[in-house]
Amino acid sequence: MAAAVVIWTVFCAIFFSLLPIVASVWFLRKVLRSCRRGPALRDGGKHVAFFHPYCNAGGGGERVLWIALLALLERYPEHAFYVYTGDPEPDEAIVERVWSRFHVRLPLRVQLVRLRSRWLLEADNYPVFTLLGQSLGSVVVGLEALWELLPDVYVDSMGYAFTLPIFRLLGGCRVACYVHYPTISSDMLAVVAAGQETFNNSALLARHAFLRFAKLSYYHVFALLYRLAGLAAHVVMVNGSWTRGHVDAIWGWPERTRVVYPPCDTSAMEAVVAATPRQPWMLSVAQFRPEKDHQLQVRSFAELLQRYPAESAGVRLVLVGGCRDEGDLARVAELRFLTNQLGVRDRVDLHVNVPFEELLAMYGKATVGLHTMKNEHFGIGIVEMMAAGLMVVAHRSGGPLEDIVDTTEESRTGYLAVTCEEYASCIREILASSEEERKLTRARARLSCKRFGQDMFGAAFLEACRPVM
Repeated sequence: MAAAVVIWTVFCAIFFSLLPIVASVWFLRKVLRSCRRGPALRDGGKHVAFFHPYCNAGGGGERVLWIALLALLERYPEHAFYVYTGDPEPDEAIVERVWSRFHVRLPLRVQLVRLRSRWLLEADNYPVFTLLGQSLGSVVVGLEALWELLPDVYVDSMGYAFTLPIFRLLGGCRVACYVHYPTISSDMLAVVAAGQETFNNSALLARHAFLRFAKLSYYHVFALLYRLAGLAAHVVMVNGSWTRGHVDAIWGWPERTRVVYPPCDTSAMEAVVAATPRQPWMLSVAQFRPEKDHQLQVRSFAELLQRYPAESAGVRLVLVGGCRDEGDLARVAELRFLTNQLGVRDRVDLHVNVPFEELLAMYGKATVGLHTMKNEHFGIGIVEMMAAGLMVVAHRSGGPLEDIVDTTEESRTGYLAVTCEEYASCIREILASSEEERKLTRARARLSCKRFGQDMFGAAFLEACRPVM
């Protein structure tokens, strides 16, 4: 009898403590659905909103956003489409950037919903507990987005998983997400546990056992919260095998996960294959973010010049990428300083926010395509370089290893490396190879890239989204 009384008392305590929360959520949901809904649409049309606070960044994630919208616009002409963004540029400037960078012309049916609280997503605001700070910040930004416009269908296309339960529980929306890179993964936990120094694990944390334990505990707690947030999604799309493995391991619901390879502009790249004679250029195309590890490219180039002076005569390193903010611009300045330090400044070119036509010309001239991000979730830039006829050297991990680059001799489509020495050796092998050998590798690479085309992405995205549309 005493045990029953205790159990009943605990149950009542939990019930009555949760009742005000449930009632508040129910009331707010009713308010939102009654006064924040978009205008009524004909023919059963729905309001579909993408959460992409940095839609003007010009990277691979933005290509996914705009190509996905084009596919949905064509398939569902009765629906209205929106993009939640914090970009301050006028709509016309963003539309023009989408055209110049991706050759995508946005119709007027896509409306931009401005977010004033995007600054809460900036990593610089959280010198400690960065993941948690940004995730909690995304909750606030998500609430602002929900208040500005309540959609029928919500798609997180930038990886802010903590917004998913907001739109499902408060908004009553059908919820989907496209995961480019899991916010936390078993690899991150392994790096901290092993005490490895990386761009997101400082030397101080790597050296001290207590600090490692504290950070590892924090990561495990965050992983639990991330798992709970992910449960709110009705549909989960991931950009490759590596991402799927980590998302399934953390979110634990593999049957709802679909691999939808990101759209790569292979047709435009194929058109430049024979446009001009190739120059001895090593071309890198990636946003100037720390995880892209441009410093490894510069150091590998310096290693190449030092170890193989004969084969590298006349070779130049061309770094092309987008800059989102002052932090990215500072990294470009650091790269210039590094080239001076290593004595290769006169053979390294850095280009920021290059227009699409100029980028195509570079693809047509370069011989080697360089990519150095460890555990790259997929690697759109790698696919585009292969389609454009470049001989790629990518990091032996993540998407390049699992989905893109084949290094077996009889079916080689590119090369994989990890260290400066390995990158230099691979580049030297390419430069020393005959034109006939390069032509064979390029042909195999271009053929393998067809599975990553924009049409393939559009069809796969529409099929994956069908349950929420």
